[in-house]
Amino acid sequence: MLRMALESGSRENKLVSLQSELVVVGGGMAGVCCAINAARSGIKVCLVQDRPVLGGCASSEIRVWILGATSHLGNNNRWSREGGIIDELLIENLYKNKEGNTVIFDTILLDKVKAEKNITLLLNTAVYDATKSSANKIKSVKAFCSQNGTEYSIEAPLFCDASGDGILGFMSGAPFVIGAESKNEFDEKMAPDEEQTELLGHTLFFYSKDVGKPVDFIPPEYAKNTKISEERLSRVNKGEDGIRLWWIEYGGTEDTIHGTEEIKWALWSVVYMIWDHIKNSGKFDGVENLSLEWVGTIPGKRESRRFIGHKMLTQKDIVEQKSHEDAISYGGWAIDLHPSGGVFSDESPCEQYHAKGIYQIPLGCFISQGIDNLFIAGRIISASHIAFGSTRVMATSAHGGQAVGTAAALCIKDNLLPQDLLVQPSLGKLQQELNEGGHFIPHIPLAASSNIASSAEISASSELPLTHIKSNGEFKPLVISAAQLLPLAANVKYTFTINVKAKCNTTLVSQLRVSDKQENYTPNVTLAEKEITLTEGEHRVTLHFDATLLDSHYAFMCLLKNENIEVEYSNERITGVVSVFNGTNKAVSNNGKQTVDKDLGVDEFEFWIPERRPGGKNLALEITPAIKDFSAANIINGYTRPWFSSNAWVADIADSTPTLTLNWAEEKEINSVVIHFDSDFDHPLESSLMGHPEKRIPFCVANYKILKEDGTLLHEVIGNYQTVNKITFEQPISTQKLIFQFEKTEVDVPVSVFSVIVS
Repeated sequence: MLRMALESGSRENKLVSLQSELVVVGGGMAGVCCAINAARSGIKVCLVQDRPVLGGCASSEIRVWILGATSHLGNNNRWSREGGIIDELLIENLYKNKEGNTVIFDTILLDKVKAEKNITLLLNTAVYDATKSSANKIKSVKAFCSQNGTEYSIEAPLFCDASGDGILGFMSGAPFVIGAESKNEFDEKMAPDEEQTELLGHTLFFYSKDVGKPVDFIPPEYAKNTKISEERLSRVNKGEDGIRLWWIEYGGTEDTIHGTEEIKWALWSVVYMIWDHIKNSGKFDGVENLSLEWVGTIPGKRESRRFIGHKMLTQKDIVEQKSHEDAISYGGWAIDLHPSGGVFSDESPCEQYHAKGIYQIPLGCFISQGIDNLFIAGRIISASHIAFGSTRVMATSAHGGQAVGTAAALCIKDNLLPQDLLVQPSLGKLQQELNEGGHFIPHIPLAASSNIASSAEISASSELPLTHIKSNGEFKPLVISAAQLLPLAANVKYTFTINVKAKCNTTLVSQLRVSDKQENYTPNVTLAEKEITLTEGEHRVTLHFDATLLDSHYAFMCLLKNENIEVEYSNERITGVVSVFNGTNKAVSNNGKQTVDKDLGVDEFEFWIPERRPGGKNLALEITPAIKDFSAANIINGYTRPWFSSNAWVADIADSTPTLTLNWAEEKEINSVVIHFDSDFDHPLESSLMGHPEKRIPFCVANYKILKEDGTLLHEVIGNYQTVNKITFEQPISTQKLIFQFEKTEVDVPVSVFSVIVS
C-alpha cells in the first residue's frame, strides 16, 4: 500500500531518460517506414507517436487509403507503385486484409514495428520540447505519455521530424513556410499571382451500417444550424462511406495547427448535418434501417508547415520530370489542390493536373536547412505549395521516409551529418542500399559492382519468346480504344495478328504509338497508322508496321474505338506486359484526356490506363518477330521492375519447374541472396475500404529452392507472397554455382524474376 502525505511543493512525473541513434517523431506512414528501414540497417531507433496506433491518416482513427504514384490506376504511370518498406506493408495488408479493414491494418503496422528489436516504440507520447547543443544542432527531445504519466527525455545524434505539423522542426528553430508562394517565386504558373495564406483543409469521415430495423436520428444541437454549399450537398449519396467522402473538408482559411480543435468541431457539425440530410430530408430511399456506425474523432490533416531544405521541389520539377543527382525517391500523384473554403465553397472540391510520368524527389528536400542533424519526412518536406499538392500523399511520403531511415543509418555508420550525403561517394552508397531493398529510384539502377551475381555466367531452363498471347476465345467490343503495351526492340518492323468480329461493314483503325519520353507511358506520338476494311463477320487481321523505334522501349499497339468491332482477349498474364484503355477514372480527374483551358504550365494528353484484375485481360495476338525481352541476363541489369524494358527473366509459360543457374569461374563466399519478384507494381494496393480481388499477386513466385552445385539444399520457401526475399545464411556459403528452382503455380502466368543480388 502506498500513502503520500501532502507536499508543499509540486510533484514531478516519472522521468525516463533514453539514448538512441535516431529519434523519429511521428508514427504516420513516413515515420513508420523511416524507423523500420533505419532499424533494419542496424541502428537504434526511438519512434515517438502521439496516438494509440500507428499509420497516421491511414490508421483506424482517420481511415484514409494509402496511395501514391499509381493513383487508383487512373494515370499513365505504369508499374509505379512505391517499393521497399511501404510495398512490404501493403503486400502484407493485401495477404491478411484484402477487404481493407483499417483496424486490421493497425495490427499489421504494429506487428512490423514490434518485430524490429532496434526500435523503441512510444505510443500515446507527444513531443513537447527540444533542447539544442548549439544553434544548429538538436541534442534531445522531451515527450509525455498521458496514459502512463511518464515523461521521456530522449537524446540522439540524429532526428527525423515526420510529425505532419513539424513540431520538432518548429521547436528547434528550423526555417519553414505556411501558405502558397506567388507565381513569380518559383516560376510556377499554377501558383497565385500574390502570396496567400490559405491552405488545404482537414477532413472527417463516417461509416454507416444497416442494422435490420428502423433507426431514428436526431442531430446534436451544435450541428443543427450548419449549412454547406449546394455543390457539396449535391455530392451526398446514400451508401458512400469513409475516404469516398474526402470532400468533407474545412479549415483551409483557418490556422490548421493551433485551430485544429475548432476545425474538428466544425467538421463534426458538417458530418452530422450530412447524416441528418440522408436520414431526414426525404430525398433518399431505403435509409430507414441505416445507423451511423462510426464518425472520426480526429481530423485528417492535409497542410500546415512546409520546411525549407537544401533543395525546394517545384511545379516544373514535377511537370518536366527534372533529373536530380541526389534523387532518392519519386512521386506521381497529380498536383492536387483544393479550395480553402472546403465544404462552404461553391468551387469544385479539387483541381488535379497530372504529369506525363513519375518524377524524382531529391535528398535535399529531406534535409533541414539550418539544423544540421535534422531530417524531415512526410508532407512537411521542402516543396512549394504547388509541388506539395503532389508530394503530400501517403505512399509518396512513406517512400521518402524510408529513404531517410537508410540515410540516417549511413550517417551513423560513417560518422556523417545528413548534408554530407549530398555528395559522392556517400550519395551513391545511399542510392545503392535503397535499390537493393527494392526501393526503386527512377533512372538510378543498382550498380553491377554491388552484386556478385554480375560476375557469374547466367543460364536458365527456358526464356519466354513472346510470339503470341494465347486466345481464350472471349471477344469484347471496342467501346473504348484499347492497346497492348509491349517492350519492343529498336529498328525492328513488327507484325501483329489478331482475331476480330465485325457487326457490319466497317473499318478497324490501328496505330503504333510511343511516348515522347522513352521512360513514360503516355502514348502521345503516333509512329504509324493502319486502316483495315472489314465486312460483317469474323476476321483474322494482320497489322504490319513499317515504322520502327530508334531505341528499345515500350510501345503501344492501339486499336481505336469502334463499337461495331469485337476483339479477342487472353487469360495469360505476363510480367512486363499489360493492356491499357483510353478510359476514364473520375476519382482522379481522368475523363480520358487531360485538358487545360488556360496556361497553367501543365500538358494536355490522353490517359491510357489498365483495368483492375480480374478485368484488364491482355489482347490475344501473334507477334512477328518474337519479342525477346525476357532473358535470364535481366536479373543483373540493376532494375527491379519494368523501366524502358521488362527487366525480368520470364520462363516459358510451358515450363512448370523453371531453373535459374549462376555459375562462377571460381568458388565464391556468399553471405546472402536477395531475390526481387513481381508483385505487380501497377496495382495500387489501396490499404482500406476499397478491397481487392485476391490475397496474393499472381505474378509473384510462391515456392522455390536454392541449391549448391552438388544439390545441397541451402534454402527453401513455401507460400511466399512478398516482393523482396532476403536470405541471410548463418555461416558463409562457399560455392561455384547457385541453382534456383522455382515452381509454377499459376496456369496462365509464367514464372518471373526481376533481380538476384548476391553478396
